[in-house]
Amino acid sequence: MSYNALAFLIVIGLFLGMLLALAVGRYLGRRNISDETESARIRLTAVEAAIFGLMGLLIAFTFSGAASRYELRRQLIVDEANAIGTAYLRLDLLPAQAQPALREKFRRYLETRISVYRVLPDIEASYKQAAVATSLQQDIWAGVVAALGEAPPQATIVTVPALNQMFDVTTSRAIAAVTHTPVVVLFMLVLLGTACSLLAGYAMAGSGTRHVTLHTITFALVLTSTVYVILDLDYPRFGLIQLDFADQALLDLLARMK
Repeated sequence: MSYNALAFLIVIGLFLGMLLALAVGRYLGRRNISDETESARIRLTAVEAAIFGLMGLLIAFTFSGAASRYELRRQLIVDEANAIGTAYLRLDLLPAQAQPALREKFRRYLETRISVYRVLPDIEASYKQAAVATSLQQDIWAGVVAALGEAPPQATIVTVPALNQMFDVTTSRAIAAVTHTPVVVLFMLVLLGTACSLLAGYAMAGSGTRHVTLHTITFALVLTSTVYVILDLDYPRFGLIQLDFADQALLDLLARMK
């Protein structure tokens, strides 16, 4: 099942579940409204405030975490473009006869690195491109090491660290790509959303039908939309939120290589 289909089912399921919880809460509230004392109502209001406050905090922290990871992924793309560009420039320090073959490998490597993430959400195709990039890393390393044997010692000092940085950033991007909001946190978000819906429905028991319908749909729609945005922000390239604008740094670098 594709990410969009799964996210759609989760959001629709949460929306319908919240509507059901609101209806159940309103039903229970209408049954007990005449039996509640003022002190009991005050205690219930305090409980509602605590649970809604916890829900707000969880949404805020979850959204903040997803936004931070999105920004980290964007920054890592820029870091990789800078690292590849620097290593490519270091080829000028190698013997002239070794440069053409290495430059061609760099171009192929960059094309493959771009494809690793542009083929998403096809995860299998992404893994295949990543394997090709790893193989090209080994070829580039072997070629550079062989060429450094005929280059001045100063070339080794600046070329090897540049290559290491170019290779290391791929690991950082791979880990960042699979780091998401823990499932337990998402489950807690759904659970709290349902609990808040139940309490909100209970609190609206004494309101008119027209206003209840408007508030019910608005509450459920806003909360489920927020959850969807958090999911989409945490899985860029799979849904509506993308990182194609950051990939332009790699595409511009590839254009300069040709």
